[in-house]
Amino acid sequence: MKSRQTAAFLAVEGVLYVTFLTIDLMGQGSSNAVKYAGILLCIGMAALSLRRGGDPLVLIALTLTAAADWFLLVRGDHYAPGVSIFLVVQMVYLCRLHRDGAGFAVPWRLVLPVLAALGLAVLRMASPVNLLAGVYYTQLLVNTGLAWRQQGRRYRRFAIGLTLFVCCDTCVGLFNAGLPDGLLYRAVSLGMWFFYLPSQVLITLSGCPEEVSQ
Repeated sequence: MKSRQTAAFLAVEGVLYVTFLTIDLMGQGSSNAVKYAGILLCIGMAALSLRRGGDPLVLIALTLTAAADWFLLVRGDHYAPGVSIFLVVQMVYLCRLHRDGAGFAVPWRLVLPVLAALGLAVLRMASPVNLLAGVYYTQLLVNTGLAWRQQGRRYRRFAIGLTLFVCCDTCVGLFNAGLPDGLLYRAVSLGMWFFYLPSQVLITLSGCPEEVSQ
């Protein structure tokens, strides 16, 4: 039954994924409701797995992720709160990594935000929201590196999920950098959620007990 639960989760997520990609590719209107449903489904799966020994930190992080997406996706006009919540999400993932022996990687966590701020200043893009996003992005990068150093199937899923998260947010950064309308602009606009929902699905499965997530 547990494997069927996972299969059902992946099947529904797959339908949602194909649906919103089709809507976006065809330009048939807003796909935000479908996208947000995929994130809420991840929370449901994490909550169900918690009863069988799943990771509570993953459920907390996914719940915060949904809150951030409420501001950034559903409302679409509250960027600072959304990015701030995503930064908290990375703090939760840091707690997970440290709990499992990954350490903190403090030098990288201090140096990379400074480099990001300098880069934004050079590009004349050092607004408060962009600086906050730079701090968030660097913490995601460090967490991704730490996750790849961990052993086990669950952490491999987590590492791949975070890597896709990096791909998503790289697309977000390029999308908001003022690219001219063209092939690259279209690619990054589609790439954001092309990478994002799979990243959250893998992170969700990384928090499930092994017998549930197989």
